[in-house]
Amino acid sequence: MDKFLRSSTLRLVGIADSPSDSREGLPLYLSPVKAGFPSPADDFIDRKIDLHEYLVRNQAATFFLRAQGDSMLGAGIHDGDLLIVDRSVEAAHDRIVIAALDDELTVKRLIRRKGRVFLAPENPDYPEFDITEREHIHIWGVVTYVIHKV
Repeated sequence: MDKFLRSSTLRLVGIADSPSDSREGLPLYLSPVKAGFPSPADDFIDRKIDLHEYLVRNQAATFFLRAQGDSMLGAGIHDGDLLIVDRSVEAAHDRIVIAALDDELTVKRLIRRKGRVFLAPENPDYPEFDITEREHIHIWGVVTYVIHKV
């Protein structure tokens, strides 16, 4: 197995089941937080937010994966990040996709260039992979959100 595939192994975490009625939302404050100079905080909550409701657009077509490796660092995807993937979003040029190559999942940017199709890493240490004439390739979905620890 080459370095390209080893660097991007993914692990299925789960599917986006319907939100539980017993699950409580987290507080969403009306005032945005500034990333520059501090300012006085508004002490009121606009409403409670359910992250599932916010991050999952099409529940029936959404699943979660955990990324492994460093081939997508330039796209903000780090080892251990939780990826939210929507199968109903079109896998168009420049989108980050989950692809199955030879029975292994990988996360890469889909690039269409000069009549060819590539899966491209976001790390210069890894090569692009030309999938134009590959027979055994399946796009599972498009990454819509990435969640990682800071």
